[in-house]
Amino acid sequence: MAGSINKVILVGNLGADPKVSNTQSGSKIVNLSVATTDTWKDKLSGERKDRTEWHRVVIFNSQLADIAERYLRKGSKVYIEGQLQTRKWEDNTGAERYTTEVVLQNFSGNLTLLDSRGDGAPAGGNDVFSGSSSSGGWDASPAAAPAADLDDDIPF
Repeated sequence: MAGSINKVILVGNLGADPKVSNTQSGSKIVNLSVATTDTWKDKLSGERKDRTEWHRVVIFNSQLADIAERYLRKGSKVYIEGQLQTRKWEDNTGAERYTTEVVLQNFSGNLTLLDSRGDGAPAGGNDVFSGSSSSGGWDASPAAAPAADLDDDIPF
C-alpha cells in the first residue's frame, strides 16, 4: 500500500462566479468558492439546523479551467476531486499567512457539472471532465454517460 493518500471530494454549490487569472507564462488559473452544507434535525427542539462550510478550490489544469470559466456560475452544483494543499504567502503588511485549498493539478483532478449548462442541455445532465492523463494526452471532453433510455429486454 502507498504511504499516504491526499484526496478530497466535494459536492456543493459555487458561492460566486469563477475568478479567472493567468500566470506570466499564459496558463489559466481558476479560483472557486464552493459551499457544502450539513443538515440535521435537532433532537431536543425538533428544529431543522444546518451548517455551511466554505472551501477554496484552485484549478491549474488548463482544460478544466476552460470548462469552469465557460459553464460555471454562482449557484452551480459541482462534484470536485482534488488534493488538499496549504501554501504560505505574505500579506500587504509583511505578515506570513497560510491558505489551505483543494487543488486540481495538471496531472489529476475531476470536475463534474451536476446541473444544466444553460445551453439547452436537459436539467440534471451531468458532464464529467477529468484532468487525468492517459498516454500522455489530456482529455477534457465530456466522459461517456450512461444511456438515457435503457433496453427493457434485460434477461434477469
